[in-house]
Amino acid sequence: MQAILSHPSLIDCRRLYLRDYEIYINIGVHDFEKKAEQRVILNVDLYIPLGLNTPKQDLLGEVVDYDFIRETIKNRALQGHIHLQETFCDDIVAAMLAHPKVLAVRVSTAKPDVYPDCHSVGVEVFRIKPS
Repeated sequence: MQAILSHPSLIDCRRLYLRDYEIYINIGVHDFEKKAEQRVILNVDLYIPLGLNTPKQDLLGEVVDYDFIRETIKNRALQGHIHLQETFCDDIVAAMLAHPKVLAVRVSTAKPDVYPDCHSVGVEVFRIKPS
């Protein structure tokens, strides 16, 4: 995470985050995974230039709303079965970057119930919007 925060294009950015967001979705490539929803934990960081996310009148419309993050994730999950966490993660990253105020995004997904001998298995992606 430190390497990300030291990236020159992220200077003067505000980081909005959603931590340990738990949802149940249809995800997985194995037959047993296709029979029921699985628990997935998401973490999202949005990097927004301060000039685009500094409220002048203390109004919600001046910033990126946390509901945008949650609703984007929910909407993607409702589109149907997803085989790979990589696909789910990439789709969320792309949707977050489509927001005009978002410069960069980090998304991680974790499936905590896959193996009994580890906390979780997951994927993390970091992308900066092309200039």
